[in-house]
Amino acid sequence: MKWPNLKHLHYLVTLHQVQHFNKAAQQCHVSQSTLSTAIQNLEEQFGCQLLERDHKTFVFTSFGLELVERSRHLLNDANELIDFAQTAGNWQAGKLKLGVIPTIAPFIFEGVLNQVSQNLPQIQLQLQEDTTENLLRQLSDGSLDLLVLALPMDTPGCKQLVIGHDPFHLIAHSDLVGTLPQPMDFSALPKESVFLLQKEHCMTGHAVSACGLQHSEQVSSLAASSLYTLVQLANSKLGFTFMPELAIKHNILNTAPLVSMPAEDKAYREIGLVWRTGTTRVRLFRLLGELLSPLMPIPTLEK
Repeated sequence: MKWPNLKHLHYLVTLHQVQHFNKAAQQCHVSQSTLSTAIQNLEEQFGCQLLERDHKTFVFTSFGLELVERSRHLLNDANELIDFAQTAGNWQAGKLKLGVIPTIAPFIFEGVLNQVSQNLPQIQLQLQEDTTENLLRQLSDGSLDLLVLALPMDTPGCKQLVIGHDPFHLIAHSDLVGTLPQPMDFSALPKESVFLLQKEHCMTGHAVSACGLQHSEQVSSLAASSLYTLVQLANSKLGFTFMPELAIKHNILNTAPLVSMPAEDKAYREIGLVWRTGTTRVRLFRLLGELLSPLMPIPTLEK
């Protein structure tokens, strides 16, 4: 059988991502007819239907979905091969697209840029901030090379490297510290008095698990969109919140009369690197882990 055209496989994967022929064609910088012809050529070449078409709508067949998934891996490998060739095999050179979640990104971006600039000057670093779900999707489709996530987290098809621990702290307005139960008992806090982030932020799940707040009546129905919003909610004197030490060390509490207290039982989240299984850049990623670990509140890797 004749080998499939990588460009045609790229068109197929893009069509699956955007679910629209015209938008996929624009993203691939080709005409819609060119993209449609490429999909038809793949169907003829493999002898299987990739799409079920009905006037202006379409759905992927089971074979089409499987081909999309396999094509993603093939295209990722091809991109790594191109990067390898362009850098003459120098694993410490080339582009590196790094994604970081919002509860970590503001507090490490400067350090990441400095470490890469000083220790990996031939790396062209591209940083992106987004939610865990979006970053994992982009890692899978090859849009990103490496992620910095809060763990534990299920990352199928990926490897993880823990680079640090980030303890949680209970945050309260200075006027409310005296009302807290001693010793601390979260179940004794008033109902709806603990503010957390919206569910798409994985820190909420980690805080709930680490601090023993499962199914708790103390968690407020008012959820914040960022750590900075949590600071304002705690400053309102209407309740309390949890904050990672990474943010506290970067002075997120300095604008308000808030008090930070370590959460009970040394509750913490792990921070780690995540990359695709099978990548050829593991050596670079492990070196980057050694460089970034000192940026963590409690490093777990030695430089």
